[in-house]
Amino acid sequence: MGRLLAIDYGTKRTGIAVSDPLKIIANGLTTVPTHTLFDFLKTYLAKENVECIVVGMPKQMNNEDSESMKHIRPFVKKLKALYPDITIEQYDERFTSVIAQQAIIDSGLKKKDRQNKALVDEVSATIILQSYMESLRFKL
Repeated sequence: MGRLLAIDYGTKRTGIAVSDPLKIIANGLTTVPTHTLFDFLKTYLAKENVECIVVGMPKQMNNEDSESMKHIRPFVKKLKALYPDITIEQYDERFTSVIAQQAIIDSGLKKKDRQNKALVDEVSATIILQSYMESLRFKL
């Protein structure tokens, strides 16, 4: 039974989260510079059994693609080509950065720590993955 891995793709940094083997809880894994993302995935996927990669898809309020989709679509295409045996899912990530920022504030971190954009990206990926897993439970 493989894990689920979520990606909050950004042009500078990418947040990554992973599920436990039973796919119950999402945990933040790391944030990597986006230009090193495929190197990170190659190493991680060689060590861990991942059955599905969930990529956050930013949408606008009217359900149209956001500006960043022009970067995400080629990334997803390359991901599918490199890892044809792993399911690649796309999941609506609206509001995840806002929710992540609020979760960080609510956690009681100092102001300097709350301004850590890499932490926001990692927490956003965790929220994307947890939301995705919960949506699967409702489909059952």
